[in-house]
Amino acid sequence: MQILRKFLRLLVLAAVAIAAAASAQDVPSTIEFANDPDAIRTGMGVYRLRCADCHGTDARGVRAPGLTELWASGRTDEGIFRTITQGVPGTIMRPIDRIRTRDSEVWQVIAYLRSISSPTTTHPMGDAVRGEQIFQGSCSVCHQVNSAGGRLGPDLSRIGIARSVDSLTNRIRGEREMRVMPTRTTVGGAIVIDKNYAQTTLVAASGESMQGVKNNEDLFSIQLIDMAGRIQGFDKDSLEVLEVSTESLMPAFGPETLSDADLEDLLSYLVTLRGHEAAVQ
Repeated sequence: MQILRKFLRLLVLAAVAIAAAASAQDVPSTIEFANDPDAIRTGMGVYRLRCADCHGTDARGVRAPGLTELWASGRTDEGIFRTITQGVPGTIMRPIDRIRTRDSEVWQVIAYLRSISSPTTTHPMGDAVRGEQIFQGSCSVCHQVNSAGGRLGPDLSRIGIARSVDSLTNRIRGEREMRVMPTRTTVGGAIVIDKNYAQTTLVAASGESMQGVKNNEDLFSIQLIDMAGRIQGFDKDSLEVLEVSTESLMPAFGPETLSDADLEDLLSYLVTLRGHEAAVQ
């Protein structure tokens, strides 16, 4: 029996060594995947399976920092690779499972993050203090910052590292189409439907009706944030009507509503919202 135990232990150690060796031999750079849609799609799947719980399905942060402006903050592909594979001591960032995840998959994750990165190339010169006052008066009904504010729109606590100034300007002014597109991704055989704040109307079998925005959804249930900011869940088989729109609730703030000077102040405040970045330093 003792000999059998030793033999089984040796088999386990050999399997681990073989897997580690295979991973170590598979170390291409991100450049190899940068323009490969299939590789980026694979990286997105691995990211959402292994990283999204902390960094968010859109890489803008949940319990851990947003990752869409890593390169704008001076990070390199090699440094990000080391952070993913080695972790960050003293934080919730643990090394990725090297047995189940090959080095090539890590590089594909990095290529995916590069594909959605939003480098900040301009810096507004307004009054950030006044911009915060404008935010509280016009935006906090729907958006939270550091747990204060509404829930009908995305949390903006890290928006300063998640969106470029140009992107924020276009969104606020309504210069790009105000639509939300649900994203469905198959990960490990399961369909993941991203939270996307889409306008949603539902009618339950009891006759109860509700309007709000979609907070989360899977094959069997849906969570809705109602217009009062409360999160409520429903089983889909108990609903008579379920309508999810691609129209965004966010209005366009034109110059007649928000002057250019006010916009500059608001942007100056928004770019200061950078959340906690310990895991990506």
